[in-house]
Amino acid sequence: MKFLGNFIWIIFGGLISSICWFLAGILLCITIVFIPFGRQCFKISNLVLWPFGSEVDLGNFGAFGLVGNIIWLVLFGWELCLGHFTIGLIYCITIVGIPFGLQHFKFARLALIPFGAKIIR
Repeated sequence: MKFLGNFIWIIFGGLISSICWFLAGILLCITIVFIPFGRQCFKISNLVLWPFGSEVDLGNFGAFGLVGNIIWLVLFGWELCLGHFTIGLIYCITIVGIPFGLQHFKFARLALIPFGAKIIR
């Protein structure tokens, strides 16, 4: 079931979303100062490419992770969370789209606090 869900996900926009997250990570890494934020984008890009069968464990961060999450939340996180949450609601309108909407809700949680989050496959 995971394979089928991931296959359909990739065909209907998952690949494009993953590439966008990857490009955002590259742009952030170019600035040198935002390399830690770029690394988080790469982590999210990997999850966005293969979301089915993966879980996100939040809250395992130290002092640097706390500061990083606060900066991320103020600069990027709330917009990304709002976008994924809205897309998830749109998908959940139909019964067929509910599994895809739930994946977007998972991305919305990760978009709020990516530092210290672990992706469990």
